[in-house]
Amino acid sequence: MNRSSNRRRFLKTAGATTAAFTILKAGSARTYASNEKLNIVSIGAGGRAAGDIQAVSSQNIVGLCDVDDNRAAGMFNKFPDAKRFIDYRIMLEEMESQIDAVVVATPDHHHFHASMAAIRMGKHVYCEKPLTHSVWESRELTLAARKAGVATQMGNQAQAAEQTRVVQEFVMDNAVGQIREAHIWTDRPSRGLFDEYWPQGVSRPVDEPKIPDSLAWDLWLGPAPQRPYHSAYLPTKWRGWWDFGTGALGDIACHYFDPVMRALKLGAPTSVEASSTRVNTETYPLGAMITFHFPARGNMAPVKLVWYDGGLRPPRPAAIQDGVVMGTNGLLLVGDDDAVLMSDWNTWRIFPDERAKQYGAPPKKLARSAGHHLEWIEACKGGPVAGSNFDWAGPMTEAILLGNVALRAQLREELTTIRLDWDAAKMSFTNNENANQFLRREYRTGWNV
Repeated sequence: MNRSSNRRRFLKTAGATTAAFTILKAGSARTYASNEKLNIVSIGAGGRAAGDIQAVSSQNIVGLCDVDDNRAAGMFNKFPDAKRFIDYRIMLEEMESQIDAVVVATPDHHHFHASMAAIRMGKHVYCEKPLTHSVWESRELTLAARKAGVATQMGNQAQAAEQTRVVQEFVMDNAVGQIREAHIWTDRPSRGLFDEYWPQGVSRPVDEPKIPDSLAWDLWLGPAPQRPYHSAYLPTKWRGWWDFGTGALGDIACHYFDPVMRALKLGAPTSVEASSTRVNTETYPLGAMITFHFPARGNMAPVKLVWYDGGLRPPRPAAIQDGVVMGTNGLLLVGDDDAVLMSDWNTWRIFPDERAKQYGAPPKKLARSAGHHLEWIEACKGGPVAGSNFDWAGPMTEAILLGNVALRAQLREELTTIRLDWDAAKMSFTNNENANQFLRREYRTGWNV
């Protein structure tokens, strides 16, 4: 379908209903033999989506949807037989009988709507991280996928990595003793004019440049509030804006929390505390420190997990000798036995060095992954559930996004730091009713669910 006819169809559909998703009916996915190919469509075709499409291209790519012709041109040219769309609601409606599975690789504010639409049709779903834009959306998407019985996977590729298994095996073997503290840090977001990342701590632009001819701006906005087009928001800078992205926490934590939460068997936190540089109503802060408290699990002690972004880093433990560079991105688990596990993501290692030499390597007890995307493809065909299926990825995303809620509550109450006590079963904060408003967002007319 060409852009002009697709746009006319969208306008007709949007005028006919105030809740486009009501046209999608519940369904149930079927499984396939291992030698059959899935028919896959991708919502998103440029940027990160291109990598996901390539990773599942052993199957049949039958449809591609993107709101920016220029950004999607590479995938459009690579898969000329795939049908092209600019509105994924129309693609799903028109291709429903031809689709087995859907890849969702859009800006964060579309993840829930696109994934839920596919799930309601009984389609298998691969969704980029973070799973959703809000805490409420994560809970709803998890429950919907479970009810539909579809195969799911979130795009945190690190969950399939060797080092995710290694850290679990270190902890299983009690390599550094009981772990009560974890620290995770990243250099994101941008720290200067020429950084590769996106800016935060900035205000909304006041000028209104012309919308590029290749871009369907209203569809790019989707469920987010209406605002004029500006290059300050895209193609990748949307991550720093409250309405579109989830900041540094949403971008990186799904990768870095995953091995820590698996190794320490962490579920929902009991509280979250945020402190940061100045927060405004448009973008995430320049830097933040967010502390999550997790309860005891069986014979495992309660854990304090601290997240740092914007170049902030944790204090250096005494076990790490002088001269060791902790790096701009990393993970640290502090054990009771005067030892730590640290990773720059390439390698987990024990400190101090003397203890590392005495210990060696943990015994291999866990099965290794065949590959992150391949896990999902095999699950779609009736194989084992993928490692970051929504029953895992949903609760993890919930926990992570509580950090952003704490930042919003901090802004609302004009505090430099704020602690929120969390009741996961009731899905509410018990000590701050005002903070509960940030668990869910409002959707623009026509995008209600």
